[in-house]
Amino acid sequence: MGKAWTFGENMNTDEIIPGRYNITIDPQELAKNVFCEVKPDYAPNVKAGDIIVGGQNFGCGSSREHAPIAIKGSQAKCIIAPSYARIFFRNAINIGLPILECPEAAADISEGDEVDVDLSSGKIRNLSNGHSYQARPLPDFVIKIADAGGIVNFLKTHDIQELMG
Repeated sequence: MGKAWTFGENMNTDEIIPGRYNITIDPQELAKNVFCEVKPDYAPNVKAGDIIVGGQNFGCGSSREHAPIAIKGSQAKCIIAPSYARIFFRNAINIGLPILECPEAAADISEGDEVDVDLSSGKIRNLSNGHSYQARPLPDFVIKIADAGGIVNFLKTHDIQELMG
């Protein structure tokens, strides 16, 4: 369970983490400036387990992995949005940042709402208004990648031949 932080449509990667901070890939360093221009109170106040709720096309813009790394470094549990830019979606999965697609939840959750998310089932509950939503659940392999901390760590602990079938 965590507090919802809401963002609008077409949130681009430069708004998530401005390019001038992309001199590192350290998640904690990037997290210090995540959303600094669009929501300056996010980085100093986010708590582990908080939830990011975005609008359509979340993560559009450049293909740099810095944006999902910065969000993951902030210890957000996941992102909920109606849709994601393709490269952001893939980068988020590769670094182990869970993302859920759920237009109903994204439209109904307000800034500061208390939200509970079950990543394996896709169930989202807004504890502040009592509403529940069903996102498309993450596939088991994506949850395993997230639990491992990203695709690199996942592959270090799994036999590639076994995964290829």
